[in-house]
Amino acid sequence: MANYELPNSTKYSVVESNNVGLGQLGAVYTTASSDAIKPPTNSVFVSIQCLTDTTFDSSGGLVTEDASLWFNTASAAGDLADGSETTSVGSGGKQIDNSVSFPQGSVIFGRWTEIDINSGSIIAYIG
Repeated sequence: MANYELPNSTKYSVVESNNVGLGQLGAVYTTASSDAIKPPTNSVFVSIQCLTDTTFDSSGGLVTEDASLWFNTASAAGDLADGSETTSVGSGGKQIDNSVSFPQGSVIFGRWTEIDINSGSIIAYIG
């Protein structure tokens, strides 16, 4: 059976990696009045389910494992840390700020190392 290796982790079978991708390593509930949440060491949040209409803090609301690949609150995905664009991962995306509202029931996918919400409540799934 083929193995899939996640960054900074062990090898998983195809079935195990699918389970990890679905957030079956755990979940965290948080609300706007709470501090930022972080996943366990060598893990990330792989999906976020909005229980109510939700906005994220403009600074540090969605901190991604790799800002050039995943949308976040620090920069637009596809931008490098110096502000220049990279066409290897695409371009034209927008940075998320607290004016972007994700409606109740929305599920977003990515790889985040920290989440801090401005309003609403969420469940963040660990993968």
